[in-house]
Amino acid sequence: MNLLRAWGKERVAGVLLGLLLLLGAQPPTADKPLVLLPATASFTPTLFTIKQVCDERPGRPAVAWLLPPTPPAAASPARAVELQGGTEAALRQFVARTLPARPARYGVTMRVRECRVQETAAGTGQAAGQISLHLAFDWVNPEGRTITLTEYRGGARYLRPLPDRTVVEPTLRQALLGSLTYFNTWLTRAAAHDVRLATAVHPTFRYYTRQTEADTVFYDPARPLTWADFTGQPRPKGRYAASVFPSFAYQGRPRVVNGVVELEMILKIFVVRSSSWVDAGQQTAEHLNHEQRHFDIVRLVAERFRRKATPDSLTVEDYNSILQLQYLKSFTEMNHIQEQYDAETHGSPLAQERWNRRIDEELRQYGIIR
Repeated sequence: MNLLRAWGKERVAGVLLGLLLLLGAQPPTADKPLVLLPATASFTPTLFTIKQVCDERPGRPAVAWLLPPTPPAAASPARAVELQGGTEAALRQFVARTLPARPARYGVTMRVRECRVQETAAGTGQAAGQISLHLAFDWVNPEGRTITLTEYRGGARYLRPLPDRTVVEPTLRQALLGSLTYFNTWLTRAAAHDVRLATAVHPTFRYYTRQTEADTVFYDPARPLTWADFTGQPRPKGRYAASVFPSFAYQGRPRVVNGVVELEMILKIFVVRSSSWVDAGQQTAEHLNHEQRHFDIVRLVAERFRRKATPDSLTVEDYNSILQLQYLKSFTEMNHIQEQYDAETHGSPLAQERWNRRIDEELRQYGIIR
């Protein structure tokens, strides 16, 4: 009997030892994921909506590294704790529920460069948490170019008792809300002046006609050339009795208004007096008309340049380059027409009369004269 009882005790002890060893060999219970809840924003975005959230963190690690709930925490490494459903999906849901999508001028992609909760031991029975965020906000403009509008770097800190993780999720939630609040504020301010945020270019034109410079005559249909405007020294005797050298230039003044580049274009058609001359005794009405027509031709070329610069032809990214190219083409056209005009009218009153009618007709067509 004693032997049986002894054997039984040993048997029970062995079974219990085996159970303990078996239980000890089991992996520790996994930490529950953090459930990221939506936040209550203090603003309603009117300019943007977050269309996409992309997790660009290298390796896409777990978001949180939290200390275990029981001491000694200092001797225990922080354990990985993921957001429920995965980081990208959780953040996408957070944004969608915090800032519901609505029609807006800018559809933005939020790129997550860093999102990490890191805890360290802070005295007996406490954990200190550091939240680090690095986000980038991108927009694809109407021309298909992806623009990084701004980046956000921020975070938060907290202190909690080891057994109580209640503070972790609300702190992360508020840090994320802070990034959205920052972007809303930045965009509201930048939309008023940042040309990268423009969605179109609207040019307007005006012709400079004020006679404010002593050596320059600006084209004005109401103020034709006079012989007093020819102050240059006559050239040695040649094929021409007089000469004038008109040209044109433009000046652009862009400003962003409600997401549109309002481009004020000032066109200047001018003659430099000191470069214009007439031979003595050649100040006839016919010669002055011929020189005035050179001036008129430049005005017509400038008008054609103006009509080529339409909103459809200009892009936000390259409107300066497009205008410069059109200007060079118009300048070449101007020189070609001036040479043709001189070649055809030299010594031919009939040809001059044909050009007079042609130029007047086009000036009337553009509303420059009546």
